[in-house]
Amino acid sequence: MAKSLLSTLRTTSRLATHSPHLPKSYTASKCSTRNFSATAKRPLMELSGFSEEQLSVRDAIFKICSNFSDDYWMEHDQTETYPHELHAALAKDGWIGIALPEELGGSGLGISEATMMLQSIAESGAGLAGAQSIHANVYATQPVSKFATPDQRDRFLRQIITGKWRTCFGVTEPNTGLETLKLKTTATPTKDGSGYTISGQKIWISSAQVAQKMVLLARTTSLEDVKKPSEGLSMFYIDFDLSAPGLEAKRIRKMGGRAVDANQVFFDNYLVPKDSLIGKEGQGFKIILHGMNAERCLLAGEALGLGYAALGKASRYAKERIVFGRPIGMNQAIQHPLASAYMHLEAAKHTTYHAARMYDRSDPNHKDYDPSITQYAVGVACNSAKYLAAEAGYTACERAVMSMGGMGLAPVSREMIMNFVGEKVLGLPRSY
Repeated sequence: MAKSLLSTLRTTSRLATHSPHLPKSYTASKCSTRNFSATAKRPLMELSGFSEEQLSVRDAIFKICSNFSDDYWMEHDQTETYPHELHAALAKDGWIGIALPEELGGSGLGISEATMMLQSIAESGAGLAGAQSIHANVYATQPVSKFATPDQRDRFLRQIITGKWRTCFGVTEPNTGLETLKLKTTATPTKDGSGYTISGQKIWISSAQVAQKMVLLARTTSLEDVKKPSEGLSMFYIDFDLSAPGLEAKRIRKMGGRAVDANQVFFDNYLVPKDSLIGKEGQGFKIILHGMNAERCLLAGEALGLGYAALGKASRYAKERIVFGRPIGMNQAIQHPLASAYMHLEAAKHTTYHAARMYDRSDPNHKDYDPSITQYAVGVACNSAKYLAAEAGYTACERAVMSMGGMGLAPVSREMIMNFVGEKVLGLPRSY
């Protein structure tokens, strides 16, 4: 499926590089311009420097996501309905396995391309709802792909790629929060040595109501008995069967982001087989970091997507909205904050895709493997990317909403209030 021979026109004058990696849905296109741009002439995000495969991913994902309107996402959020249709559409065409090995049916691409996929999903209008329905299947499976045995990989990952299974990510706990090394959920070997019993609690677990698998971090050695805090945790890839004894998931009601469920998960001597363990006992924290660093890249991409989407809508509105006889976009109070937000997005974009490249090239199996890239350097890059992209995305969304005045948030914009004070109180010339 992922090896189909695919090609596309990049522009009217340039044919895309032929790639055997892109999923089968990406067929040749004769579009004369790229879709989903802020203007008819060029996309809002500067695309120079991306690989042909990344740009092809972007086009293909936008094409799929164009079938899901703003009304679709609004309805699913308001009714708290999971977006099964998007997951099915992406799985049908092979995109769930974008960063998983070709021999398992994946595309054999990397987190660089997966980040572009998640950015494009968010940017299309699907936002975090669309991205959350997909991303754990991409980042949480990375440590499984890297550290599982060949037999485990074959059994565990093929059904994720086809979309038959979905996975959730079980790390966060209510009483430890960000103190991951102090997790209390335990995995105790059974007396006959055939498996483990899991006991404890996880919280803020997305998609637990629809998942069939979970990547779980649990304690196999008590904190008092380890030499280093990072030891004693083990990573498991478990069946997540809510009908089985010892497992319960309670949905958390939310103010927003309601299309994708968030949950408290309770384990009470939940039995899992011995071969659910990925890698060695006690090495789970180091192993699961390969999923967390990938997660940081993907979420950074999603934040970028939200920011660019918001700026695109705000820019169009500022050109079309006429107040006092001219478009509001002529006013620097509108124009400059949006321009500043754009430049911060562009800077965060470079940081994000640098981090994704670092992640990919730190893998010995990558074609451009660089042995000088340490996991410490990858962690620094990925954390920096997530922070900067989140800050830039938030600012872009905030300024986009504020630029729309009463159509965004407030019936009287802060700019008009400042105009009043500037003119009436400070005696400055009228600016509009």
